[in-house]
Amino acid sequence: MPTAIQPTRAEDFPAWYQAVVREADLAEMAHAPGCMVIKPWGYGIWEQLRDRMDERIRATGHENAYFPLFVPLSYIQKEAAHVEGFAKEMAVVTHHRLEARDGVLVPAGELEEPIVVRPTSETIIGESMRQWIESYRDLPLLLNQWANVVRWEMRPRVFLRTREFLWQEGHTAHATADEAVDETLLMLEEYRRFVVDNLAMPVIVGEKPASERFPGAERTYSIEAMMQDGKALQAGTSHFLGQNFSKAADIAFTDEHGDVVHAWTTSWGVSTRLIGGVIMIHGDDDGLRVPPVVAPTQIVVVPYTKGADADEELLAYARRVADALAAGARFRGEPVRVKVDDRLYRPVDKKWQWVKRGVPLLLEVGGREAEAGTVTVRRRSDPAERSTLTIEELVAGVGDLLEALHDAYLTEASELLAANTRSDVVDWAGFEAAFAERDGVSPFVRAPWCEGATCEEQLKPLAVTIRNLPLDQPESVGACVLCGAPGTAEAVFARSY
Repeated sequence: MPTAIQPTRAEDFPAWYQAVVREADLAEMAHAPGCMVIKPWGYGIWEQLRDRMDERIRATGHENAYFPLFVPLSYIQKEAAHVEGFAKEMAVVTHHRLEARDGVLVPAGELEEPIVVRPTSETIIGESMRQWIESYRDLPLLLNQWANVVRWEMRPRVFLRTREFLWQEGHTAHATADEAVDETLLMLEEYRRFVVDNLAMPVIVGEKPASERFPGAERTYSIEAMMQDGKALQAGTSHFLGQNFSKAADIAFTDEHGDVVHAWTTSWGVSTRLIGGVIMIHGDDDGLRVPPVVAPTQIVVVPYTKGADADEELLAYARRVADALAAGARFRGEPVRVKVDDRLYRPVDKKWQWVKRGVPLLLEVGGREAEAGTVTVRRRSDPAERSTLTIEELVAGVGDLLEALHDAYLTEASELLAANTRSDVVDWAGFEAAFAERDGVSPFVRAPWCEGATCEEQLKPLAVTIRNLPLDQPESVGACVLCGAPGTAEAVFARSY
């Protein structure tokens, strides 16, 4: 059967991904090398993600602020481990003007101190925290910012790796280590709940191995999702920074005993990379499938006009359907987002545009529906199937239809994760065999590990990494799957984006 997207996932998953980004009108690579243009439909998804995540951030006591894009190099130099981790990705401003020389513009006005374009904000926010915190009464300080960051990515890929991307980054300071650890785990759980409840994205929650920690952190935690090709996508991270950054920035306070103590800090973030995850988890060979909660438009009404005098009556009926939904239908307590597509294109072309964009519900109305007071409903989970409802039935039941779509997407993704997670691999021979080509799907292997650096080195030829050490550890751990030594923790091994 012909598909709207070529090639299909089975034929060439990376090319399929790029085709969905293009055909769903989500984004495109920009004229500025390594950067992307997020188009209205893609940005609309980000706005829904942003606004709903922001609700949870505020609900947990955090306040939004904004800090400079430019970070003095001297701030970066204070945190040696942090610099080492990001040095190869930093964009640096060294001049402050351009001059014409022999008809060519060249940089001029060299800066006394180079400025780094924000790759992340621990250092510059730390400088503000140092000034704002004096006493234990000033703690905890719970901040968040929505911003763009720049990392000089050499192999860009839309939504997954670009030189500039959008994200939120939380930064907090606490009076004790226990409070900071609690904060780190609280936001990790918020991320897990958010991606499950809003993106229908099941994840494995765990702690990163030392080699994968955020530069300068004492512990890094992550949520890891499985894409349809079996590769892992790190969907969010939360870091316990200990006193490393606070000592570098001298973020100190006087405690209740009069002693001067350095604060314990955290940071955590999610980014536009989540949109790439939605594509690769839920997309099919007809395009994107947007989870209803974050769809910019949840319902599109397509009138099947014929260029005849009756078209005005049909358009009026389509608007009546949309108005009834907007006024009376609810999904998770909110009005549904609905629009009439009255553009001057063929109805069948409009229909397939919305299928490729992944709109959850498509409503078709023609002369027959207008006469009967009904609509034809197509769900994006199966565009070939259709049902007929009266306007009243639709208004009353559309919330359930959207919830059922979310549940169907979550079930599919959960079944994918379960079916392709191996827990039966016990030695190196079995490990190598597990990561041999297997119908184009690479597995997650969950197995004991000794936490030795030598073992990690032997993973490199397989292009496999340790994604995290799941928080739900077994009571006892067997021999390391890589070397046979006593295991210390169960780990998730996978290829990744």
